[in-house]
Amino acid sequence: MIRRLGAAIVLACSPALAAAAPAPIVGRWLTAEGKAIVEIEPCGSALCGRITRILKPRPGGPAVDANNPDKTLRTRPIQGLAILTGFAPSGGRWKGRIYDPESGNTYRSELIRSGSTLKVKGCWTLICRTQQWSLAR
Repeated sequence: MIRRLGAAIVLACSPALAAAAPAPIVGRWLTAEGKAIVEIEPCGSALCGRITRILKPRPGGPAVDANNPDKTLRTRPIQGLAILTGFAPSGGRWKGRIYDPESGNTYRSELIRSGSTLKVKGCWTLICRTQQWSLAR
């Protein structure tokens, strides 16, 4: 009787536990406006994402991290640059940090996958901006 009760409790809680785990996000993603491909993969105990291909280069010069607040990093290439760092599951989403090479700023970030779409949210204090990325084929 106790075994059956225990099994019933585990089965009743299983859907709730499954709903809390975020959908997997490892893979290649096309950024908003189709500017680049970002590949998300494990890095240590977290997930990170690098720009693996630039599809729409910035006009007027090479694709470098020109807006980085650290002057010594302003000549590094954008291709290969880690822009997503330290992403770990938190409820039904992934939380970490995102670097925006267009502004040179780093933001708190959340990633939520829904099918072949990745909702990418970056926040600074109470101000947030969200983009939709799509699964790259």
